[in-house]
Amino acid sequence: MLIDTHAHLNFSAFKNDLDEVMGRITDSGMKVINVGSQLTTSRRAVELAKKYPGTCYAAIGLHPIHLFEMHVDVEEMPFNSRQEDYLTESYRTLALRPGVVAVGEVGLDYFQKPDDVSVTDFKMKQKWVFLRQLKLAKELQLPVILHCRGAQVDMRRAYLDMLQVMTEADYFRAVVHCFTADWEIAKKFVDIGCMISFTGIITYPKTDKLTTVVKRLPMEKIMVETDCPYLAPQIVRGQRNEPRFVQYVAGRIADIKGLSYDEVEEATGNNALQFFNLK
Repeated sequence: MLIDTHAHLNFSAFKNDLDEVMGRITDSGMKVINVGSQLTTSRRAVELAKKYPGTCYAAIGLHPIHLFEMHVDVEEMPFNSRQEDYLTESYRTLALRPGVVAVGEVGLDYFQKPDDVSVTDFKMKQKWVFLRQLKLAKELQLPVILHCRGAQVDMRRAYLDMLQVMTEADYFRAVVHCFTADWEIAKKFVDIGCMISFTGIITYPKTDKLTTVVKRLPMEKIMVETDCPYLAPQIVRGQRNEPRFVQYVAGRIADIKGLSYDEVEEATGNNALQFFNLK
């Protein structure tokens, strides 16, 4: 079974044609996990899980970019983030709703910083909120979807800081979403029990580092995702991404590992079913 483990059909990019997108998902027999980034999109993910039971599931969480108000320079769809305070009880209430299978996406993002916030305060606030969300996941025994993006001057630091916070929380039931680091970093996460998930980035030119990671990871540690509407695979790059395009991510993994497409679809699907405890 093909499972897109990280989608954002709960975002405004799909507000005009969600029924058509869902029709394509239903026809293909896929499952999709819609991931929240703040309260509004987390609530929307829960609504979609209720509307499309058995096809859509939800993850709820506060993304680190929404801890600050700033312009976010995403290649496909730049936007201005709205600052939100983390309210544990609000997210706990959402986490107990039917169809919620994870806390996420949560973590650290050092890529852009507001001009009026010091580097120390910027990182400390993210770590503190990340720790609180890990503790909520641990309390509820839900897996965690991790977001991690480093600063251009030191792309690895955010991943290493994330490992430190997870150690403080003593909770490691997690998947590193949209992995972009090297094999050394991947091995650190796998060694503590985490999963690694790949997006359409692995289909882009000049991604030898990620090719090496895919090649060396055992299949039982790999999941696939789109992160739609962002990061469309190379074959459809320039279009709005959507869950059905996760097939191209699975296909690229098959090419790299010398497996059949069916083998990768079955393995990644089973990994997702078990990790998220899907029915």
